[in-house]
Amino acid sequence: MRPTARLEIHHFIDQLPLSRYQLLVAILCALVLFMDGFDAQAMGFVAPALIDYLHIARASLGPVFSSGLVGIMIGALIFGPLADRFGRKPVLVFCTVLFGACSLLTATATSLPSLLVYRLITGFGLGGAMPNAVALTSEFMPRRLRATAVTLMFVGFSIGAAVGGFAAAGLIARFGWQSVFVTGGIVPCAIAVLLIALLPESIRFLLVKGGEDQKIAQSLRRIAPGTSPDLARSLLLEERPAREFVVKELFRAGRTSMTLLIWVIFFMSLLDLYFLNAWLPTVIHDAGIVIEQAIILTALFQVGGAVGSLIMGRLLDRLLSFRVLAGAYLSAGIFVICIGTAGKSVAWLALAIFAAGCGVIGGQSGANALTAEFYPTPMRSTGVGWALGIGRVGSIIGPLLGGALLSFEHQTRRVFWAAAIPVLIASAAGLLASRVQFSAARESR
Repeated sequence: MRPTARLEIHHFIDQLPLSRYQLLVAILCALVLFMDGFDAQAMGFVAPALIDYLHIARASLGPVFSSGLVGIMIGALIFGPLADRFGRKPVLVFCTVLFGACSLLTATATSLPSLLVYRLITGFGLGGAMPNAVALTSEFMPRRLRATAVTLMFVGFSIGAAVGGFAAAGLIARFGWQSVFVTGGIVPCAIAVLLIALLPESIRFLLVKGGEDQKIAQSLRRIAPGTSPDLARSLLLEERPAREFVVKELFRAGRTSMTLLIWVIFFMSLLDLYFLNAWLPTVIHDAGIVIEQAIILTALFQVGGAVGSLIMGRLLDRLLSFRVLAGAYLSAGIFVICIGTAGKSVAWLALAIFAAGCGVIGGQSGANALTAEFYPTPMRSTGVGWALGIGRVGSIIGPLLGGALLSFEHQTRRVFWAAAIPVLIASAAGLLASRVQFSAARESR
């Protein structure tokens, strides 16, 4: 393949079939998010065992849940902009090692203060890994498969959280709660070795950086064998480099309204997601269901999330609109209410939890894909990272709010009525974003 003219990188990628090399990038990023999901949800699965081990009230674990989420928020806000400056790969590798090592430390905790510190630092790595995995996957995919690829990659998070639930039930019974964090520490460190050896840097980032023709040529040959080495010098990126302070770019060039609406969606979505992840096992157990079965029922929330993410990816590739997102969150609100009306019915709980996971986690996967598509390359990690960072404020409030609501006796049904409100607000924000999106597209014609 000999270049005869300047060629924009996305046109080059879009015109080719999906290669094994691009699939490898998505799989590696999915592995990171698999363990991200495992570690992020680990506290929810071990909470009942920790309450017995430390002899504490269940509400006392609220700050521990939130300390990890504070770390995730800080990690997303810091490591997104760092990746736009220094590259997706080095930041992703560092974050994976960080949350793996700190998960191992969590297994040594013997008090609430030590748990708070270890989960805070673990959160730094968890928060920094996700936006960079999303950005890197998005930048290697052709447009026709981009949303599907990002949501498929994000399914790794849901599967990791679900596997964590099934694994935790057996691990805790046989080896104690510490074994969950040992597993969540060793595996990410092994994945980091694979990332160093196999994961490439984003071609789009290398074009923005400049002076990396050799690395670009290597990736191009892996995507399309037989590509001329001269093609790297003929590629261009029709996106201006970001200015010195990248976050300001999120509010320039008519992006202010969409940025704020995206932040509302992420805030409300993650508030609901983390409230449910943190307290579902405990609430179900309190309803009279044995803890092993309560953990497995909660894992269905993540299984539903994986199914919902797959559906969202295909829908968004065909109709790249926030209106699809609004529909997902509307359905989520309905089924969150149903969880509160299920009582001790295992079958009804299973159905309601699975369906709620489809809407809440599937919606969040779709929000990740739409956000990565909305922001240009020089600010993509920052845009996704800051959306996730703002969303983490909601995720911090979620477990604390759940603990406060659950401290009132005989209020379980009303707790889930309240839990439906955030996703309904996210649905409304999605509808508004679709109108802004449509208006911008009409004005550009």
